[in-house]
Amino acid sequence: MPESFHSTISLPEEPLIKIRPRRPWSLIDFRDVWSHRELFALLVWRDLKGRYKQTILGAMWVILQPLLMTLVFTIFLGKLVRVQTGATPYPLFLYAGLLPWTFFSNAVSSGSYSLLASSQMITKVYLPRLIIPAAAVTVRLSDFLVASVVLIIFMRYYGIHLGWQILLLPAMVLELTLLALALSALLSALNVKFRDTGTALPVMLQVWMFASPIIYPASLIPERWRWTLLFNPLAGIVEGHRAALLGRAFDRTLVVSSIVVTFVALAAATIVFRRMEKSFADVI
Repeated sequence: MPESFHSTISLPEEPLIKIRPRRPWSLIDFRDVWSHRELFALLVWRDLKGRYKQTILGAMWVILQPLLMTLVFTIFLGKLVRVQTGATPYPLFLYAGLLPWTFFSNAVSSGSYSLLASSQMITKVYLPRLIIPAAAVTVRLSDFLVASVVLIIFMRYYGIHLGWQILLLPAMVLELTLLALALSALLSALNVKFRDTGTALPVMLQVWMFASPIIYPASLIPERWRWTLLFNPLAGIVEGHRAALLGRAFDRTLVVSSIVVTFVALAAATIVFRRMEKSFADVI
């Protein structure tokens, strides 16, 4: 082909065809998500099958992680520091807090990398990008359900019987899942453009864990600082989780504030995600 022909070809500055969602300003296009439900199920199944491939203990790691953390904190805080948890045995109190925390931290960690891990899919076809971090969170939810078996054993061992508060448990788990989804969506979008997001995330999660009443009761926080828990949605979720299972006092103010903060965070994260997703295929 003559060289002069190549010199006459020029590409447009803007692409002729753009593959993007119909309503970029909406929070969640549920019709679009529902139409891709089979792809969502496929992503979840793919991650579940590949999770423990070529591992010795396999799914036992789901149970060992919160169990070993419970053992370590029981020795150092329960025996040496002697953290007071009222009538609830400290190992049971601790595991009931570490169980939702382990799910949340693992879901946010894996969800924040979900878009980068699915880069080849994103650059080739259109799909509602939000289902990618949602699938990562759903996989971790299965871990939460498996590890809950140990909590039931602990409750039987210590003679704890379920009360009417157990009816609140599904709401607590749903709120925890939505909070994990909000953080996963936001951080996965930021991680596409700013790769140091993944570097800062472990530090953020570590600080968040010790700032939340997970390894200690909320009553240990001085009265003048207890108002800060109202802006920490994990505080209300963890305390509500313990109240639903162990029959502890139910702090309505803390739980209601956590619900409000969770839904505000979900709305804000979804807006940021929808605004940024049109550039994922170019940047990733």
